[in-house]
Amino acid sequence: MGLEFQVMTADIDEKSIRRENPDDLVMVLAEAKADAIMSRLNIDDYQKEGSQPTLLITSDIVYFHDIPDEVIKSLIDEGVVFRVAGGLLLEHPLTLPFVEAVVGSSDSVMGLSKEVANKLIHDALST
Repeated sequence: MGLEFQVMTADIDEKSIRRENPDDLVMVLAEAKADAIMSRLNIDDYQKEGSQPTLLITSDIVYFHDIPDEVIKSLIDEGVVFRVAGGLLLEHPLTLPFVEAVVGSSDSVMGLSKEVANKLIHDALST
């Protein structure tokens, strides 16, 4: 997509942040992650005239155990890997047993399409 980016982790203790309402919890966790990352970025001059805008885009991570070659071959033969982002369905019955951990939520792992991501980035930077 031709974008300059940097990968960082928030490194916060999510289990120490709790809310009764799940919607509130999601927002508080997102804000805590964003605050942790923004505090480590060197963007003191982000409001100066002519400076490049900084846009924080977050996602979650999935860790897998080793997936056997025969499972990979089955996924390729099935063809599903050619129709999904990242080439892997987290919830697929062949891959699900090999999921070691999901850091965040499975919804955000699935991600946005390139078209939607481009539109959202353009909209955010043009305001």
